[in-house]
Amino acid sequence: MAAGGMSREERWSLAGATALVTGGSKGIGHAIVEELAGHGARVHTCARSAAELEECRRRWEAKGLPVTVSVCDVSLRASREQLMETVKQVFDGKLDILVNNAAQILAKAAVEWTSEEYTHLMATNFESCFHLSQLAHPLLLRASIAGGGSIVNISSLGGHAWVPGPHNLQHDKRRRCFWRRDRTITFQLSSLTTCKKKTQRSSN
Repeated sequence: MAAGGMSREERWSLAGATALVTGGSKGIGHAIVEELAGHGARVHTCARSAAELEECRRRWEAKGLPVTVSVCDVSLRASREQLMETVKQVFDGKLDILVNNAAQILAKAAVEWTSEEYTHLMATNFESCFHLSQLAHPLLLRASIAGGGSIVNISSLGGHAWVPGPHNLQHDKRRRCFWRRDRTITFQLSSLTTCKKKTQRSSN
């Protein structure tokens, strides 16, 4: 029991809230979906694999978790726009929480990247978060939870400290871009709450 005799679920109730989590079929995104839905939020999530999403959806349905799913490749602008149209319909034109979680890692040295791979990496890891935040803004302004809408961008320590390894450049560039961009968004969208969430990488 939490302080005041309330259970954790009662104290942190998200009943009535709506949330969009990108890359929710595995990894940290999957855990975020279950945590939000477990606290009463209605959650929509997306990933590139229809088969993985359907498997997750069936498990969540069996657990009684209010989660809907749709296929989306966040590296593609048209796919992101379709995702937000779906979310708008599912949640009746409002959104309380946006979690930008989907990301990609190239499993090879940076000197071996092709220009196409680099472009796809930046579209997935950086451009998608900025664009989805823009698209979600009108829906977040209609948020119903106390404190207003929230944008949560999943990040890692790689944006603040150099981490040895073959993927450090990818982490460093993305997380530092996140840091600067989030400060700008926080200033311009001051009616919303923009958070930086540091965690390990996801693969969807």
